[in-house]
Amino acid sequence: MAETTRGRARPAAATGAAPDPRTNGAAPVPGGNGAAPAAGAAPDPRADGAAPRRNGALVLAAAVVTVVLWASAFIGIRGAGPHFDPGALALLRMAVGTVALTVIALRRGVRMPSRRQWLLVAVWGVGWFCVYNLALNAAEHTLDAGTAAMVVNLAPLMVVVFSGLFLREGFPRPLLIGAPIAFAGVVLIGLNSTTKAGSIDIAGLLLALLAAVMYAGCTLLQKHLLSAGADATTLTWLGAAAGTVALLPWSGDLVGAVQTAPLDATLWVVYLGVFPTAIAFTTWAYVLQRSTAGQTSATTYVVPAIAILLSWIILGEVPTPLMFVGGALCLLGVLVTRLRWRRAEPTR
Repeated sequence: MAETTRGRARPAAATGAAPDPRTNGAAPVPGGNGAAPAAGAAPDPRADGAAPRRNGALVLAAAVVTVVLWASAFIGIRGAGPHFDPGALALLRMAVGTVALTVIALRRGVRMPSRRQWLLVAVWGVGWFCVYNLALNAAEHTLDAGTAAMVVNLAPLMVVVFSGLFLREGFPRPLLIGAPIAFAGVVLIGLNSTTKAGSIDIAGLLLALLAAVMYAGCTLLQKHLLSAGADATTLTWLGAAAGTVALLPWSGDLVGAVQTAPLDATLWVVYLGVFPTAIAFTTWAYVLQRSTAGQTSATTYVVPAIAILLSWIILGEVPTPLMFVGGALCLLGVLVTRLRWRRAEPTR
């Protein structure tokens, strides 16, 4: 029905007439306020939520790629670890990863962060790609895989707490319930995957704890940088480059390791650099930019469950029944943390 003024039809605007103040001079948007859609006009995709659904599907796909590739990293480390010391392994992995990230960044377009962020980017890169890798690789040389996994996976719980306190993400009930359930699954897997007898090495335990702290701290710092406007792909590339530079003191060890290591071990490190590093950290940044730090980090509790399945398929290591239960708890916990994403906020 056409608009009327005191019962009379409003005349069409003449050429040069003042624009309708309700539209700020812009042409009416089909389906928007103040104008009916033209006959046969295509519907606005925003009206039915198509764009949010598409973005949600992309975030979910990126999260799946991240956790699967990070789970596969445990297989790669098992294959390369005996032939590379922690520093040489981290350097070769990051050198390959940085080259792959350079290609990704150039294809997507490099958008440098502001100068006042450069120091934070360098600190984040050294912490995440140098210190974390060194600490984790060294810890796994002295601790069994189960103990190392339990300690390192304290990190998502740390992120949940500190993102709520410092990033003002709050403490959503699904996250507070789901994250501890998933961690209980990690503990159950860890208790049933001990491979070294004897007392726990204190130095290895401290290194695993350092890896957990770096994981949590770097996730929070990365979320801060992304929220401040840093481009996700460029940030990942710059951080990887900073971490690689920090690892250069291990160049001599790397040269010796490459000369003596079998080809399959070296290829495992190349795999670690391209897939769990370059690709997975790119998809991780994509998810982190579009989700809260707490929810994103809690999603990584799926990694141990996928890792035991990959170990079974690739290495022939049959999980115990309790490890299957632990994996189920990991999946259940992550599912609970995602309930807030799938359910609309209640109307008050």
